[in-house]
Amino acid sequence: MKQIQPISIWDAGQNKQADILNAFAVNVTLGISATFYYTISNEQEQLAQGNLTMSGDDYAEWSNNDNYAWDWIATQLNLTITGDYVPPVVERIVSEVTPESEPIIPTDNNLE
Repeated sequence: MKQIQPISIWDAGQNKQADILNAFAVNVTLGISATFYYTISNEQEQLAQGNLTMSGDDYAEWSNNDNYAWDWIATQLNLTITGDYVPPVVERIVSEVTPESEPIIPTDNNLE
């Protein structure tokens, strides 16, 4: 996934901001073409989707450089990639275990 310069997308009667591009190849004919499925979204929802087919010189260039596909897709969609997308980290609170809170494990000595 890639972070993109925010764009406005009309969705269900509202203007919403999207800033994430995701794409992957869904159909590749070796040496000829590749079809990519893409989504444009924000943190909460997917706002647009579709397919793009790359062929000819573009396909030949992609075979040598994976980043070329991202740039090609962004160009086709008139988007500007600003960097790799890094999902937010959900913080988890971990309580500290103290000797008093450790469970008692049954042994022959404490079964009585």
